[in-house]
Formats: sequence, C-alpha cells, structure tokens
Amino acid sequence: MNRDFTAQGFTSFPPFEVATHILVAVGCDLLVGLEREWSHKELGSRTFSIVSLLGALSALVSPSFELVSFLGVVILIAIAAFRNSQQTPVSETTTSAALMVTFGFGVLAGEGHVFTPAAAAILMTLMLSLKPQLSKFAIGLKGEEVRGAVLLALIGFVIYPILPDRFVDPWQLLNPREAWLTVILISTIGFVNYVLLRVFSGRGLYYTAIFGGLVNSTAAVAEISNLLGESDENGNTLATMNLLTIVSMFARNLVLLAIFSSAAGFWALGPILVMVGAAGAVAWLQRTHEQPSPELKLHSPLEIKKVASFGLLFILIQSAGSLGERLLGSSGVVLVSLAGGLVSSASSTAAAATLAAHARISPQHAALCTVLTSIASMLVSLPIVYRQIRNRRVMGRITLTSLIIAAIGGLVLLLELSFHN
Repeated sequence: MNRDFTAQGFTSFPPFEVATHILVAVGCDLLVGLEREWSHKELGSRTFSIVSLLGALSALVSPSFELVSFLGVVILIAIAAFRNSQQTPVSETTTSAALMVTFGFGVLAGEGHVFTPAAAAILMTLMLSLKPQLSKFAIGLKGEEVRGAVLLALIGFVIYPILPDRFVDPWQLLNPREAWLTVILISTIGFVNYVLLRVFSGRGLYYTAIFGGLVNSTAAVAEISNLLGESDENGNTLATMNLLTIVSMFARNLVLLAIFSSAAGFWALGPILVMVGAAGAVAWLQRTHEQPSPELKLHSPLEIKKVASFGLLFILIQSAGSLGERLLGSSGVVLVSLAGGLVSSASSTAAAATLAAHARISPQHAALCTVLTSIASMLVSLPIVYRQIRNRRVMGRITLTSLIIAAIGGLVLLLELSFHN
C-alpha cells in the first residue's frame, strides 16, 4: 500500500484502499464467526470479526504493532480458555486455533491480499462445519487405510523427487522416475476407488461390484463369488455382478490409457464404450432384486508389499513390451499386453500407454493393446465364477455373453483401424 507522510510525521492511508482491506478482513472472518456461533461456541461472529480487524489495522501500522496485537490475541484466548474450564471440562482448542488463524487473515487483508485470506477463510469454515462428518469418517478408518494414505504421500512426495529422470540401463528400458510416476498414478486411482468402495458398498451389491471392479476386477469377482455362496441358486446375481465389475474395469483402463496418451484413448474409446454398453445392457436385463451387501474384504491397494509387487510387475511388462517391440515390432507389444492382461490389465494398459506416449508404438497399437488386455482380464474371471456356481447352463450363458462382448469390441476396433488405413 502507498502511504503518504504528512508534514507532522503522521501516516496518511488512502481511504479507498483501506476500506477495501477492512471489508475483506471483516467479511472473511464474519463467515468463520457465524459458523462458530451457529455451533454454540463462546467466541462468535463479533469476536472473530474484531480480531480480524485488529490484524488488518496492525498490518497498516507496523510489524512491531502486529507482534503486540498477536500477543493480545493470545492473552484473550488464554482468558477465554480459563473461563471455559471453570464451566465445562470440554476444551475449546479448535475455536482458539481458529481465532489465531483469523488474526492472520486480518494481517493478510491489511497488507493488500484478497484471494489468500478469502479462500483460506472459506476452507477453514468448511472444515469447521464438517466436524460431524469428519469425526465419523475418522472413527470408521481402518489402520491399513491410514497407513495407505501415509504411504501414498511417501511415494509421491518423498521417493519420486529423488529418483533419476533418465534411463539407467544400457538397453534404455527403465526410467525410474517415469516408471514410479505410473506407480503413483495407478496407486492413487486404486486407493480412491477403495475408499469409495468402503463408503458405498453398504448400499447394495451393485455398488460393491462397480467400485470393486475399479479397484481389482478379478479379486472383486472372486470375493463376491465367495460372499454369495449357495444363496445365489440360479447364478443370475453372480452373473450380473461379474458384468458390472467388467464394466468398471473397462472404464478404468480407458481412463488410464487416455491419461498417458490421449490419442490412444481416442482410438480405444469406441470399442470400449461398445463393450461397456453391451455388458451394461445385459446386466440390466438380467438384474434381480437388490440384496444387502456383506462387507467386501478387499484389502487396501496401498500396502508396501502390493505397491512393490505392482511396481515390479509394471516394470517387467513395460520392459517385455519394449523388447517385444524391438524384436517383433508392434506385434510383440500386443502379445505382451495380451499375456499381461491375465495378471494385471491396469499394468498392461499403463505399459502400452507409456510406449505410445514416447512414440515407441502408434496410438492405434496402444488402443489395440488396451482392448486386448481388457478382454483377457474379463475372460480370466470365468473360471472363478464357474468354481463358485458349478452350474453349466448358467456358466455357458455367462461365457457366451463374455465372448460376444469381446467379439463386438474387437470388431469395432478392427473397423476403426481398417477405416484409418
């Protein structure tokens, strides 16, 4: 702010700028104060607005006055805490912390900032108002989920920056930072889907199958088969759940491909959408009455052993794909993707997409790899379903449906490639 100094040595502040800063300071923390008052706290809208106003005025005066004012706020908080302790054993630490942050908002507003204090005040108000939901969510967390979130931060913000961004082998197969970025991306997607599965699975088997397929379609089918047991006498429910996990797996692989190579994602869009539509339509036609969903015992994808195993698997598939491309051309990558889909369609999709992103293979071949690896992953679930239902008639229908879906997707992709050529 520009300050005009008068002959008497006093500082003159431009009225319009000062008015703007004061309004920002008071407006931001009036929002926080109203939330505290709505929550029946002792310190409400007036206190928060006044403290914010003090911060703005102290910023206009001098840094030393800011320090003195902040000490005054601390004393005010101590007095309020002492009075509160005489009346109730419940501590008001959250409100005290919010009041200190409010003083900071006022200082920022007094120094001319608008976006930072406004955005921070809105975010803090949101966090304060979501206390019941956040508390319920925290209580419901499992230890593995907390460890998973910490591990995700570790692999993303600690390990990734220190990895070399270059090929470390004479054959130029492995770029550690690039490979680790893929691990981070797929781990994040898997963890988010795992959280969604935990949140929505209690609403019914349909939600369980959809979000389970996003995490791990093969494991989800195996677990759902085990949970249904002999209660699904005619196999219709299990067949529907299998199709829904397939729909989710197809969609996930398409998103992964598009993230690494938008051109390849465009080529795979048609075939995968057709297969998703066919699987969804059959699932809708043979749907049964919604059943209560027992807990799906899928473990968090963010465990050290799982992350390490996935990273190793991705590196092996990517290296095999690169070698296959050098020895057999694009056909080698296609063969590797088809085989990799029997183990992990996400890893195979990411490997093909990475090769396409570096122009090692064409977007069309990357799309072909993704379609084939998705089909392979779909077919892997058939023995799992059969082992559970032991019903040849139902199993024959499920197998025929899967083969028709695969044929439709493959036909659409071949038509696309033929039209392009």
